[in-house]
Amino acid sequence: MMNSRPLPIGIQDFEYIRKNDFVYVDKTEHIYRLAYQGKPYFLGRPRRFGKSLLLSTMKAYFLGKRELFGGLAIERLETRWEEHPVFHLDMNVNAYTSMDGFMAALDSNLSTLEDKWGAVEREKDPAIRLKGLIERANRQTGKGVVVLIDEYDKPLLDTMGNPELHEQIRPQLQAFYGVLKSADPYLRLLFFTGVTKFGQAGVFSGMNQPKDISMDRRYAGICGITETELVRDFQPELHALAGAGQVTYEETLAKMRRMYDGYHFCENTEGVYNPFSVLNTLDQSRYAYYWSHTGTPTFLVKLIKAGDIDVPNLEGNILVSQSRFTDYRAGSDNLIPFMFQSGYLTILDYDPVLELYTLGFPNEEVRIAFLENLLPLYFPKGDDEQFDSKIFLRDLYRGDVETFMTRLQAFLADIPYGTEEKSENYYQTALYILFTLMGERSRMERQTAKGRADLVVEIAGTVYVFEFKMIGYGTAADALRQIDEKGYLIPYNASGKRLVKIGAAFSKETRTIGEWLVG
Repeated sequence: MMNSRPLPIGIQDFEYIRKNDFVYVDKTEHIYRLAYQGKPYFLGRPRRFGKSLLLSTMKAYFLGKRELFGGLAIERLETRWEEHPVFHLDMNVNAYTSMDGFMAALDSNLSTLEDKWGAVEREKDPAIRLKGLIERANRQTGKGVVVLIDEYDKPLLDTMGNPELHEQIRPQLQAFYGVLKSADPYLRLLFFTGVTKFGQAGVFSGMNQPKDISMDRRYAGICGITETELVRDFQPELHALAGAGQVTYEETLAKMRRMYDGYHFCENTEGVYNPFSVLNTLDQSRYAYYWSHTGTPTFLVKLIKAGDIDVPNLEGNILVSQSRFTDYRAGSDNLIPFMFQSGYLTILDYDPVLELYTLGFPNEEVRIAFLENLLPLYFPKGDDEQFDSKIFLRDLYRGDVETFMTRLQAFLADIPYGTEEKSENYYQTALYILFTLMGERSRMERQTAKGRADLVVEIAGTVYVFEFKMIGYGTAADALRQIDEKGYLIPYNASGKRLVKIGAAFSKETRTIGEWLVG
């Protein structure tokens, strides 16, 4: 049964949501705190995480539209409800493929404001126009101006793959935002949102540094949906989802956690669900990778491969200090900050003694979608060919190890020439991607008392334990012997399942699996 309550999928207008009775997750207590505890702020969150809706809610609040906030937390907190001039600058209005496109985006935002607050002929430069607008709005109303800048970094993100254009836009953006420093006496509040905080990019260098609340535990749930909010606000939809899947309510919650939960923007805080995927899932009563299907940055995938990053470590083996993942520097080989800020990595654990964070994929949606985007780089295919892990799983369901290994051998043979020098990491990453996409039945590097098996697949009453020897490091017989010596089968001896061990070795000449033995 489809959901009967309207859910605000893709709707970023708070006033529209409230007037048309859409379900709204109340974030207004956060807004009240922001209004009285600071002035310039920056909030970084992944795309489609509710940043635009947050700013729309703030806009309605600072415009004094009290009637929209009935029944919400801020209604009992606020007593003054003053109206302020609000400048809502949306930097997401254009695709930044040229300098003309960038200037057109600035002009579009400023022209809308000039229609209301007036234009001055001598004000030509975008920064001067913005400053003049703020001063006129303050003078005409006698109230401090609220400036809300949505996706401040969109021009920088769009040009990451075009360094020349990126460097043309950056100083222009710096000057545009920098004028807000001299406009400070006329401001009531300044709030930036974006995906990344560009370190050493100079974007904020010309102004008072905004207070970064991206990792402030008080605002950990300001965007997204916490489990408390999910259970509180979406009971009908959760029960409908359970009914559609013919499972219990508890099983439904568990799957929602596994698929979409797990974002931690500060240590020791409640996890946050991806709101775009949650709303789509509850609306359709169907699980899918909704957020990830809206696109993974192409340049990120290419940079990861070019940087020879240890992709399996992204599962939760990245140990870093805070300074190593909070500021992204364009052109840097360290992609961890960008992956964290854009939602592909999150905080899994924190060591308060050493002040070290453990980062990894937040949930199944991100893990699988990210690896699917990496797959074509490691296994280039024709346009009409697509990878389907179910074909590999079918072989193991049938217990046909020989066909499985032959298929794997052919699949790996598609790795292009020129990879010999980095063969070990390359092949290990390729295998990790391949087997992870086979689903939760597969586990890479399964830990035992004496070591880690390269791969364990549990399927159809059988446990398959694989060990791979890379080029120059042993034979298939060596791999099979290691399974016995390290006791990789021991954890499954009492399972009652059939146990199969496979040792395989890569060939330098063929650049794929050269031999394998089954025991």
